[in-house]
Amino acid sequence: MAETEEQDSTGGLVYSGTRYGSTDGSGEHGEHQQSNNHSNHQCSSLMSGHWVGMEREEEDIRRKLKYFFMSPCDKYHAKGRKPYKLVLQLLKIIIVTAQLVMFGLSNQVVVTFKEENTMTFKHLFLKDYDESSDDSFAVYTQSEVYDHIFYAVEQYLALPETTVGRYAYVYDVGVNGSALSLCQQYYKKGSIDPANDTFIIDPHINTDCIGVNPLSMPPGQFAESYKNFTLKFHKLINVTIEFQLKAINVQTIINNEIPDCYTFYIKIVLDNKAHSGKVKIRLENRSFIKECKDPSISGHAESYTRVAFDVAVALVCLLSLLLCGRSILRGIFLQQEFVQFFKDTLDRKVCWSDRMEFINGWYILLIVSDMLTITGSIIKIGIETKNMSSYDLCGILLGSSTLLVWVGVIRYLTFFQKYNILIITLRAAFPNVIRFCCCVAVIYLGYCFCGWIVLGPYHVKFRSLSMVSESLFSLINGDDMYVTFSEMQESSTLVWLFSQVYLYTFISLFIYMVLSLFIALITGAYETIKHQTQEPFHITDLHAFIAECTDAPTSGKFRVLETSPCSFFCCCDRTTTYEDNLLVN
Repeated sequence: MAETEEQDSTGGLVYSGTRYGSTDGSGEHGEHQQSNNHSNHQCSSLMSGHWVGMEREEEDIRRKLKYFFMSPCDKYHAKGRKPYKLVLQLLKIIIVTAQLVMFGLSNQVVVTFKEENTMTFKHLFLKDYDESSDDSFAVYTQSEVYDHIFYAVEQYLALPETTVGRYAYVYDVGVNGSALSLCQQYYKKGSIDPANDTFIIDPHINTDCIGVNPLSMPPGQFAESYKNFTLKFHKLINVTIEFQLKAINVQTIINNEIPDCYTFYIKIVLDNKAHSGKVKIRLENRSFIKECKDPSISGHAESYTRVAFDVAVALVCLLSLLLCGRSILRGIFLQQEFVQFFKDTLDRKVCWSDRMEFINGWYILLIVSDMLTITGSIIKIGIETKNMSSYDLCGILLGSSTLLVWVGVIRYLTFFQKYNILIITLRAAFPNVIRFCCCVAVIYLGYCFCGWIVLGPYHVKFRSLSMVSESLFSLINGDDMYVTFSEMQESSTLVWLFSQVYLYTFISLFIYMVLSLFIALITGAYETIKHQTQEPFHITDLHAFIAECTDAPTSGKFRVLETSPCSFFCCCDRTTTYEDNLLVN
């Protein structure tokens, strides 16, 4: 019996000389069998049937693999499956973006209301406040400290008669059940004598507080007591004035939303911890949102349109998550089937690079995006129904999910070779870029620490480690170079000379060398990809095995596969021709 199976010398892949589905084994047997021995004839027939079965199994696995890696259009031609998953992803992009826009408009109203109220409180409770001097607002004499404290308390007591906004006091939140707490913190023992260069300090901190109630309350132990509040300036650390106010944001009616009720936690701090003769003054405002009691809006009925839309978005994303998860599982099952076939038939192992071809990274990205969208939608529903107020968390979740959804659009562009160049170039350059960035990060961190320690006391842009990093990153991109040089204080000649050497060496090293090398890495990867599209390149065992299946998607042979397709919806890895399948492996 002549061999009908050949084995190539390089890959060791078995392929049929009769081209898949050629099963005329009995005719061959008749040409080569000259003996009339009935037992030999029966044995040869069994062997022929065994080889035919192996051919059919090999042909089926090739068709499964080829169908798995097809594009949505070819899957449609191969089995007539409509690209439902593609349509679902496009629909998801539209509705997720619309949801983000609606939340952004609502969140903008909330943030604007908070910021405007904070600015209002600064003008109401800080004496002689000027917006241009917000960061440097301070006083320098004892009388000015008392004036600012009494001014803030008096403005608080006269708030209903002075403000144009509608605010309400919150009682029983201060010391001794008062509405406002006036406190000072000071060292337990403090004696400083610069004349004799001596000091005695006990670092333990004591706190003295008194309570103040609005004039609408009956006069009691708090009446006029704040006027007798005496500060211990020789050991004073800070003075704080804390109180709460309530307000309602009625402008949300413009967006057909029920107004929110706010509670503002206001804290005025007079900071003297430096004991430098300068007492810094700042106002801190934290806000909490809760549902208003018995809301009533004339001419407006309760509308659950937004909640219904959020539920619809969550359901669409849940469906997308399930389908993408199912596609990943089917890819894993097909991988196991392919690995087992190679092991049983060819007695070979499949390399990990070929195994990872079955795990579609775009599916993982979509699953992460769906999980973020579902979580964000649930929080948004809670915000719409006034059961939650996590605007920031919801914004982060919805914003990140929308980013991933739009990045996922690139996946459909990879079906076209001309548009796929970005993904292939990034994939090829990524390992070298990561190694390069690790080396550069060491130098960058060294400059950050050095600039923070040496230049921090003399330059406003180097006062903290995060500010140093931001300033140096701006310098790399060519921003604020002159300002960075000019704002350096010349109080110390040695430090000024050091700053010149520091800035010139950093700019020269990172702009002329690091950035140039970084661009060269990307350019080199692009040139490599470009040459590989014009020259022969290495094909892995997986794609060499698939390439032996010459059945066209329109041949109709894929419709007779016994197994179900990869997914209801078309979500593929690469293009239709496997000779062009992986430019970079």
